[in-house]
Amino acid sequence: MFTGITRGTFPVVAVERRPGLLRYTVELSPELAQGAAIGASVSIDGVCQTIAELTAPPGDAANDPPRRLTFDAIAETLDKTTLGELEVGSRVSVERSLRAGDEIGGHEVAGHVVGTGVLGAREERGGELALRIDVPREWSKYLLHKGFVAVDGSSLTVGEVFSNRSASGNADAEAAEEGTAATASFWIHLIPETLRLTNLGRKQVGDRVNVELDARTVALVDTVERLVEPLVARQVERALSG
Repeated sequence: MFTGITRGTFPVVAVERRPGLLRYTVELSPELAQGAAIGASVSIDGVCQTIAELTAPPGDAANDPPRRLTFDAIAETLDKTTLGELEVGSRVSVERSLRAGDEIGGHEVAGHVVGTGVLGAREERGGELALRIDVPREWSKYLLHKGFVAVDGSSLTVGEVFSNRSASGNADAEAAEEGTAATASFWIHLIPETLRLTNLGRKQVGDRVNVELDARTVALVDTVERLVEPLVARQVERALSG
């Protein structure tokens, strides 16, 4: 489990592509790499990844912790996330997994990305950067104003939510007329510290981001739907038969 508090961005130093598999290596700082072990979980741009290999970069002292971490992203992960876009020189947001006694500064994040959103707009507002993320419309019921969402692994507060936007920003009626897919949109508001420690400030309109919905919100909404729908169906049946 993670908390959505990214510890910084770090470079991808090796990429190997195979059919249905991407093997890549990220070089961490000595402090963040301390205690890393093969089999441990690390959040890479919000995706829970397992350390497959640990090596030391050239020039490190013999007693320094190995800080080049290698991961394998399989086809399912590549299909649902942005990891397939990684190249040597890319920078990724990194968080080590939560340990007993650590502060939960954000919210509970599993690293189980549900899919990607697209950056639809960016606005600088004083000292903050506001980003509009366009996502599949069926996600809108899980995106609550002032609720939690993880974007590229960062725990963020959901700002304004719109559920009737087309992929081009038009209303649903216009989307249907043009044949474009309807989407939902939500805004996130980023403070300078978040911009310093993550990749989000580098994102441009059209770029994809990894999105993880808040698990508690998903469970609550789905449970209410399962309980309410049969009740409504029975009420309708009684009204029609009565």
